[in-house]
Amino acid sequence: MKLETERLILRPWSFDDAESLYKYASDDRIGPIVGWNPHKSVDESRQIINDVLSAYGVYAVVLKETDEPVGSIGLMIGEKSNLNLPDNEAEIGYWIGVPYWGQGLIPEAMNELIRFAFNDLKLERLWCGYFDGNIKSKRCQEKCGFKYNHTIENLYWELTDDIRTEHVTCLEKQDFCDSNLESV
Repeated sequence: MKLETERLILRPWSFDDAESLYKYASDDRIGPIVGWNPHKSVDESRQIINDVLSAYGVYAVVLKETDEPVGSIGLMIGEKSNLNLPDNEAEIGYWIGVPYWGQGLIPEAMNELIRFAFNDLKLERLWCGYFDGNIKSKRCQEKCGFKYNHTIENLYWELTDDIRTEHVTCLEKQDFCDSNLESV
């Protein structure tokens, strides 16, 4: 499955993407703020493609201009989510390489994934989260129509072996329809 926006292609990750993934995911300004450790080698990135990024609903964020993956976005539907959701709801997770921060690429990718989730997958509610201090992610979620729902304090995060505070946001299908982002 491939999704497309004005500047992006969202497509499944491939083992051929390991070098590009490592190039961006090895930057210590990305992983820790979104909940994982920076990648240490191309082989580790290849393994993460195999173990994590090859899951259903996870896409490489690829620039049309260069055909290079520069980030990732995915839907974790129902029990695949960290939020213990029913099967008609999903959590969205995402990140993008530092050179592409502030260009509106993740909101562009998110809006397409939201459209797909509500129109094609017929999901009823989408969730997102951001850790304390990740203001860029908070703003991205707000731009895409997500509204604050609740905060989880003293959350043990296994991937980074630390305690965090996560703020959780939500987007209802009806709010998406009412916002005129896309007609459903």
